Amino acid sequence: MNTHRTPHRLVSRAATAAALATALGLGTVPTATAAPSAAPLTARPTGLDGGWHHDGLHLTAAENKKVDGFAARARRAERTISPAVRAAARISHAELVGFDQRLKSPDSLKRKVATRLRETPGQTVDAALRTINDAVRFTLQWPAGTYSQGVHTAAGLLSTWGNDSARWTNTWNRPAGYKAINSVWRAPRSGQLFEVQFHTPESKAAQLETHKLYEEQRLPGTPPARVRELQEQQNAIFAAVPVPPGAGRLTAPARRLPSPDPARRLPAPAPAPAG
Repeated sequence: MNTHRTPHRLVSRAATAAALATALGLGTVPTATAAPSAAPLTARPTGLDGGWHHDGLHLTAAENKKVDGFAARARRAERTISPAVRAAARISHAELVGFDQRLKSPDSLKRKVATRLRETPGQTVDAALRTINDAVRFTLQWPAGTYSQGVHTAAGLLSTWGNDSARWTNTWNRPAGYKAINSVWRAPRSGQLFEVQFHTPESKAAQLETHKLYEEQRLPGTPPARVRELQEQQNAIFAAVPVPPGAGRLTAPARRLPSPDPARRLPAPAPAPAG
């Protein structure tokens, strides 16, 4: 990220610390579907053999037990991850969208793992679980006019607080298809991977509108001609999404050492790239 600092755009440490204290306490974040706790996690009943079976997919009893353990660890880790994300949303003036869906359900995790095991014969359940980075996930969004500064501030704060940037995919400059920034972070206390998507209202609406098209496109039995047709439909929808000024140049923050007390020591984020 651009590290040039302009004095009048720096966030004061006092204001930042106050906002963090509020967010970590009783403060709220602008959110379309906020909830004080994650939605109840439900999974399909296991079979008589202790395994999991659905739509031609299956996990053995041992595999099913490992996915249950993975889901339980993600749920425990979420309790320490969410306060930081909520604080970053508050300070960066983001809307925290779909907060009640921040935990992927055990059933969704099992479907994902079983699909990967079927697509990659010989892969172990442990290897499949290591590829899952959205068991805990969040969406932050800003209007196009404040998007770049908002992303820059939120990502910088997450990094400052010790979250390690594991992946950063910026698709705003792509000529076709999905537009947003998808980032993956590793939490400092638990080591849990979690996803943060950075959207504008328009890009999020396009994502929701194309979801069913994408799901059909990725089905193994979808004919090639239909796959191309579905991709063209998605491209047309995302082509109408305005690109925020400077969004294409946003990059992951450089890794920083976390301060012992982030509420008292918050470096002011540098300005985002100009439009």
